[in-house]
Amino acid sequence: MLYVFHHFGRDLPDYNQLADYDPPTVTRVHAGDGRLLVEYATEKRVYVPVQAIPRRVVNAFLAAEDKNFYQHPGIDFVSVARAVVTNLANLGKSRRPVGASTITQQVAKNFLLTNEVSIERKIKEAILAFRIERTFTKDRILDLYLNQIYLGFGSYGVAAASLNYFNKSLDELTIAEAAYLAALPKAPNNYHPIRRPEAALSRRNWVIGRMVQDRRISVEDAEIAWGQPLKVYQSDPTEIVQADYFVEEVRRELAKVYGDAALYQGGLSVRTTLDPRLQRTAERVLRDGLIAYDRRHGWRGPVSRLAREALEGGPMIWQAALAEVEPPGGMSPWSFAVVLSSDKAEARIGLAGGRQGHIPMAELAWARPWLKGQKVGKKPGKPSDVLAVGDVVMVEPATSTDDKKPYGADAYGLRQIPDINGGLVALDPHTGRVLAMSGGFSYEQSQFNRATQAYRQPGSAFKPFVYLAGLDSGFTPATIILDAPFVVDQGAGLGKWKPANYTKKFYGPTPMRVGIERSRNLMTVRLAQTIGMERVVEYARRFGIVDDMPPLLSMALGAGETTLLRLTTAYAMLVNGGRRIDPTLIDRIQDKFGQTVYRRDQRACAHCRDEWSGQAAPELPDERAQVADPGSAYQVVSMLQGVVERGTGRRIRSVGKPLAGKTGTTNNGADTWFMGFSPDLAVGVFVGFDEPAGLGYKETGSSVAAPVFRDFMAGALENQPAIPFRIPGGLRLVRLNVDTGRLARPGDKKVILEAFKPGTVPSGEQAVIDGGYNPLSGEPASGTSGLY
Repeated sequence: MLYVFHHFGRDLPDYNQLADYDPPTVTRVHAGDGRLLVEYATEKRVYVPVQAIPRRVVNAFLAAEDKNFYQHPGIDFVSVARAVVTNLANLGKSRRPVGASTITQQVAKNFLLTNEVSIERKIKEAILAFRIERTFTKDRILDLYLNQIYLGFGSYGVAAASLNYFNKSLDELTIAEAAYLAALPKAPNNYHPIRRPEAALSRRNWVIGRMVQDRRISVEDAEIAWGQPLKVYQSDPTEIVQADYFVEEVRRELAKVYGDAALYQGGLSVRTTLDPRLQRTAERVLRDGLIAYDRRHGWRGPVSRLAREALEGGPMIWQAALAEVEPPGGMSPWSFAVVLSSDKAEARIGLAGGRQGHIPMAELAWARPWLKGQKVGKKPGKPSDVLAVGDVVMVEPATSTDDKKPYGADAYGLRQIPDINGGLVALDPHTGRVLAMSGGFSYEQSQFNRATQAYRQPGSAFKPFVYLAGLDSGFTPATIILDAPFVVDQGAGLGKWKPANYTKKFYGPTPMRVGIERSRNLMTVRLAQTIGMERVVEYARRFGIVDDMPPLLSMALGAGETTLLRLTTAYAMLVNGGRRIDPTLIDRIQDKFGQTVYRRDQRACAHCRDEWSGQAAPELPDERAQVADPGSAYQVVSMLQGVVERGTGRRIRSVGKPLAGKTGTTNNGADTWFMGFSPDLAVGVFVGFDEPAGLGYKETGSSVAAPVFRDFMAGALENQPAIPFRIPGGLRLVRLNVDTGRLARPGDKKVILEAFKPGTVPSGEQAVIDGGYNPLSGEPASGTSGLY
């Protein structure tokens, strides 16, 4: 025996590694309300400490696998002797040898050895079992065993098996159910409850009998358990919130901070900031907005065509041919259909499964042929102008026309996946918590997140930060700025830069407010010239829009590239009073033991865990840095509210709640934006082609992005009270003529309440900002060389 222990005990695996064993478990990511977003795992394992496993479950496994577990030193010599006698008696009977492995030996095999059937492996297993017993407590060994063992149905560990077989947690299992799980370790497939129900039932009843023999249950309990049928129950479908782009951003962040091993095996519990209601709204309105734009710009043709022979071969043939057409990404929830025939009123179509339907002419009226430059051809007069027999197209059930008259049964509408794409972000302006994020039409179609990964020019959506810099420099919303031709000589060989308004017109001296409400480019450039581009660059950096913006006047019109998330965060800092926030997707992370390893809000709160007995909620310190004067920030908010009331964002007024925002359109209409907010919700929308190209005639942020913003706010603020924008202390509200920027007089029609800082209310004629000198200091404007 000493020789055997010496010979086989050399070069054995280090059993001390079991002390640090951390079984791979599922990481779960949850929405802000606790609903599941996604699971990450290499093995579907649920770790439960042995102290939390019900005693009836432990007793069932001890009865089935190792009744003397708490008495033997790693090897059960009585069981070994019994196995030897049994195996000798079975010699020549073609029966599998009977084993006598203890739970400790199984731990040694499962963790440190292979499944090789040999005497050498059994000796090594026994040696390791002795060593493990001297090093670890019995409970630690049992903990390793019950959480590592494979029990079939893709279940690693007893907790996962309990859910997969019976749709129950461990503490809900009956004796019969616990006995069945304890019957599985030797060979789960041999006792499959569906494929081999008789063997499974027999094995379960054997375990129950062993529990009675070992006095772990009473005879009465055993009789009840024996009488129960063996039934497995499909797990309840887990309600999963769809937020693919958001979830992928969270996954990237977790992998970056904790690594892939912790993400896929660490059993983390991640509570995110996502609001499922707002996320559903974001997904819906962005998708609808992209489809609406795409339909305005025509029909690009069928997905594929079936050969005439397939159609003439009958339903079985064309069904088979239709099933072979590769569906494009983003097609869900639409279906494929093949055009079988058409007349003046409708096109007859065939769908999967042999069903047939029709596309009424009213559902084809939008399908003008697409032309280069996002133009469209002649309006179709009959279905054959759009569809030909054999065309494979995408369709969706349609119930009525625009005037709500029913089509009849089996009516479908023609659909196509938009060429254009976009993104939407909604966040809490006071905390930076991202409440909703959609990065495109379909994650299946493209995993590129246009909310976080697409760097595009914001165009006029950047202008509020130029005006904010002007307000912090001493100007007011009533300051008069010249709207007139502006030319800058860019230097030798570079030509002259001649910015222009969208309308190609000039409007003369105009109040600052009107400049932002009507998105006047020339006024913005003159203001930037007057205060100096260095100051504008500083505000772009301070608000996190662009980190290293070159001090060029074109940057004042939004030529610097940024992302939707960064720009939305900057707008949030306007409405929150000029306080710095950082966008965040994760509120809290706990490890598998329930210990918090990360918390977004690190502010100390001495009384937050006190038992509530009617006292006031504890007040937390506001640690956000001030990045802009609160008065100036509100003045910008007020002017952006004017954009919605009277300016380029008038489409938003129909929401009927206090809202503010700004459109953005770049040269040639390649990028369109609408950025805005309510007092407690900041939202940004971007729409454009992935390969930058013009969106077509008269397509701007007002016509493309603003409707998406409007529909999102209508859903988000539904049944919410109308909350006015908060006015910081120290401002004075004065009645002002919005068109002239002068104090209102009796009889004036366009009168508003304008906010002014102390000592800045206009009292008479004002100097006009023309870009040549600063009327506040009387000094030449910064960088006026080459200005005409």
